[in-house]
Amino acid sequence: MHTILYLHGFAGSGASGTATYMRNALYPHDTRVLAPDIPVMPAEAMPFLQQQVAELHPDLIVATSMGAMYAEQLRGNLRILVNPSFCMARLLTFGGMGRRAFRNERADGQREFKVDKLMINQFRELEKKTFKGITPEDRALVYGLFGKQDKRVNCQEPFTKNYGRENFLLFEGEHYLNDSVLKHVVLPLIHKLLGI
Repeated sequence: MHTILYLHGFAGSGASGTATYMRNALYPHDTRVLAPDIPVMPAEAMPFLQQQVAELHPDLIVATSMGAMYAEQLRGNLRILVNPSFCMARLLTFGGMGRRAFRNERADGQREFKVDKLMINQFRELEKKTFKGITPEDRALVYGLFGKQDKRVNCQEPFTKNYGRENFLLFEGEHYLNDSVLKHVVLPLIHKLLGI
């Protein structure tokens, strides 16, 4: 059995539509999709995700937006980064602070969280490690998928500068994934990478 670790985006949860779609589509291929709720604070999130990887030994990490920012730093693992947001501190600084609602139900029942200076500073510190220590072997393990109509985040340039264009793919779509993009772009790449 293959194991995929899915990392959701900002204000999301493991109960996202993307995780559910992948789980249903890949179950017949003897592939399980595990999608934990990522802790809200970056200083907690990164150690949590490193522990998840150490315990689960995923065959593939699929991550979107903020989750893809975290996944980029999970070196040595096969990863698909979809519309990665490598600039969370800047986005949140200009997006406004205050209370935010989660887009999906969280396992702990939380419905909202707070964006504050502490969170932004933690993202800023974490982002300093982005693209650090990339080896040629690691470069071959990372795929970047970018929606042509993504108006929210555009990190194509830093991705290609650090990972090249070999595993860079543009698709017709926006920042948030829909069933069509999952079916025609993400799933075929998963099938190819896992040989399923």
